[in-house]
Amino acid sequence: MLAPRNRELLALIPSALLVTAGFTAIFIQAGNTSTGASTNVTLNHASGLSLTYGALFLGLCLAAHLVIRFALPHADPYLFPLGAMLASFGIVMVYRINPTLARQQAQWMVLGLVLFAATIIWLRRAGIGVLERYRYTIAAVGIVMAVMPRLPGIGEQVNGAYLNIHLGPISFQPAELAKVAIVIFLASYLRDNRQILVTAGRRVLGVTVPPMKQFGPMLVVWGAAMGTLLLTRELGTSLMFYGAFLALLYVATGRLSFPLIGLVLFALGAWFVATHVSHVHARVLDWEHPFDKSLYEARGGSYQLAQALFAQADGGLLGTGFDRSLLVLPHHGGVILPIPESDMIYAVITNELGLAGAAGLLLTYMLLVARGLKTAMLARDSFSKLLATGLSFIVAMQVFVIVGGVTRVIPLTGVTLPFVAYGGSSVVMNFVLIALLLVLSDRARRPYGR
Repeated sequence: MLAPRNRELLALIPSALLVTAGFTAIFIQAGNTSTGASTNVTLNHASGLSLTYGALFLGLCLAAHLVIRFALPHADPYLFPLGAMLASFGIVMVYRINPTLARQQAQWMVLGLVLFAATIIWLRRAGIGVLERYRYTIAAVGIVMAVMPRLPGIGEQVNGAYLNIHLGPISFQPAELAKVAIVIFLASYLRDNRQILVTAGRRVLGVTVPPMKQFGPMLVVWGAAMGTLLLTRELGTSLMFYGAFLALLYVATGRLSFPLIGLVLFALGAWFVATHVSHVHARVLDWEHPFDKSLYEARGGSYQLAQALFAQADGGLLGTGFDRSLLVLPHHGGVILPIPESDMIYAVITNELGLAGAAGLLLTYMLLVARGLKTAMLARDSFSKLLATGLSFIVAMQVFVIVGGVTRVIPLTGVTLPFVAYGGSSVVMNFVLIALLLVLSDRARRPYGR
C-alpha cells in the first residue's frame, strides 16, 4: 500500500495531464479556424506548447508537494491534489476565454503557492495555537477588509456592488481574506463558549435560547453581516459569511434551534435590505423575472442571467464541445455572455462540457469539502475541529452562492468560483485555505506522542 505522500504525488499527475490536454484542444481548435501556413504553424507548436505548460504546472505542484512531504508528513493526501485539479481546470478555461487573463491567473497562482508554502512552514513552527492567541487582531483585520471596498479612493463599484479595491496597478477582493479571518475568530470564540451556550440556555416557547451574554456576539456577527451587505450591496458575500457562522454554531453546540434563530434573523435582514436598497432590490427583480423584456433590455438588468440560462440549456447533457461556446458575436463584436471568465464561467463550462462536465466539477468540489470535513472529524481538539469545519463550509457556501446564482436558485452575485474563475485574490486565499486544512490534518493524523 502506498504511503500518503506517494499517493499525493501520483494524484498530481492528472492535473498536469488536464493542463496538457486542455491546451492541446485549444491550440487544435485555433488551428482549425486558421488558414494556410498559419494552420501548420499552430498545429506544429500545439504539442510542444501544451507539454511545456503541463510540465510547468506539474513543476509548481511538485515544489508545493515537497514542502508538504517534509513539513507535514501525515497530512491528508488528497486535499492538495483536489485543489490543484480545480486550479488546472480554471487556468485552461480562463485561457480559452482570454489568454491575457489566464497569464495573470497563472502569476497569481504562483503567488498563492508561495503563500501556501509560507503558511505551512510558519504554522509548523509556531503551532496552530498562534491563531487562537491573536483571534481579536485577526477578527479586526477581517472586518476592515470586508468594508475596504467602500473607502474612497481605493474602492471600486462594479455593477452596483462594492467588491474590489485598487492599490496602484493591483486590484483584488478583500472579502477573500476576510472570509478566512472571520472563520478563525468564530472557531476560537465558539471553542471557549460552546459549553455555556449548551448548558445555560433557557426554554422559550419550546425553543432553547442562549443567555444574552453569550448570545450577544451572535447578534454582533449578524449585525456585521447585515452591515457588510448594506455597505458593499453584495448579498452573496454576506450569505457566505453568515452561512459558515451558522454551520459552526450548530457543530459547536449540537442545538438546531441556534442556527434556526440565525436563519430567521438573516431572512428578516435580507428582506429589509432587498426592499430598501435599490441595487439589491433590482437584483431580486432580475432573479424573479429574468426574461421580462423591460428588465432584459435595461442597462445592468437581467440580460446576464438570462444569457447564462440560455447557455446552460444549449449545453445539454454532453455540451457543445470544448472551446465551442459562442461568447461574442463574430462580426459585430457584441457580447453574448458578459463576464464569462469570472461571474459566468460556470455557464461557459456547462455550455461546452454539458451537464456531465458541470457535475464532474461539482463532484470535485464535494470531494474537497468532504476531505476537509473528515479532517474536522479526526481533529483532537475543539478549535481544530471548528476551524476545519468552518474552512470547509466556506468553500461549500462559495460554490453554492455562485452556482446557485447562475442556475437561478438564488439571486445572482459577484462571488468567484473557487480556484476556477478568474480572480487573483481568490486563487491566493484559497491556496492559503488549503494550507490551513493541511496543517490541521497533519495534527489530526499524527501518531500519538509525536
